[in-house]
Amino acid sequence: MGSAGQSVVGRLVCDEKTAKHLADVLSERLSEDLPETAVAAFEGVDGQWNVEIHFEATLDEGAVRRLVVETVGGTVSIAFETVAARDWVAASLADLKPVTAGRFTVHGAHDRARIAINGIGIEIEAALAFGTGHHGTTRGCLLALDAIMKQAAPRRVLDIGTGTGVLAIAAAKALRIKACRAAVFASDIDPEAVRIARENARLNGVAPFVSCIQAAGLTDRAFRTRGPFDLIFANILLAPLRRLARPMRPLLAPSGHIVLSGLLSSQENAALAAYRPHGLKLVRRIPLGEWVTLVFRA
Repeated sequence: MGSAGQSVVGRLVCDEKTAKHLADVLSERLSEDLPETAVAAFEGVDGQWNVEIHFEATLDEGAVRRLVVETVGGTVSIAFETVAARDWVAASLADLKPVTAGRFTVHGAHDRARIAINGIGIEIEAALAFGTGHHGTTRGCLLALDAIMKQAAPRRVLDIGTGTGVLAIAAAKALRIKACRAAVFASDIDPEAVRIARENARLNGVAPFVSCIQAAGLTDRAFRTRGPFDLIFANILLAPLRRLARPMRPLLAPSGHIVLSGLLSSQENAALAAYRPHGLKLVRRIPLGEWVTLVFRA
């Protein structure tokens, strides 16, 4: 059990396919009941794949063990330990490799020198906020952004549920390279995520171009005064995505794009049913493992 100043981490080692599948399922299932849980799958320096689950709340270890067995069978075993709060951040990041999506590479400070000359590096350290680029949903959004940027230069961008700010930062960096005087607006319901996103924007040199606010939903007046937006990201979960479909549509500029992620492939039709009635056309789908990113255009 975790206590004040402590957290619990569950670790297991398996093959790449099992690790990615397990991380995706755990991220989806645990985020509903334990929003402060972080799940990561990554290749270690020894070539083996690791799955780590970090809890900032009381943990029912038996329930997590049962979920692991339910997902991948009894082929792997998970070990738990209590660690000092946030100690796991540095320990986990030390083994994370850069993630490339089109021109974008998301990396930690230890990999600054590994960015391609013509690439766009986004330095993000692991944190309680979601989004180090290693999850299929974040990577799908970056691939969508890369494709959109080849056709247009959106002047106003909105990132809903920004987490670490990785998508907002990617958009700001790409638009600065194109010498576009763009404004990027990022929001999150979690004040800690907003703080982290602001710090990451500063770290990446785009703080003057990225505005971060704490907001639930899209009813805040700031959205109306900053819009309409040429590009909107919403990398969250199906339930809030469905609720946001109606209020999101008036915030989109003519011919603008909406990029939805946080969706399992099995949830694609439900997302389409929520957004198509608002005059949005699906122009691209990006499947990555069990996850899918959907790109709509007005």
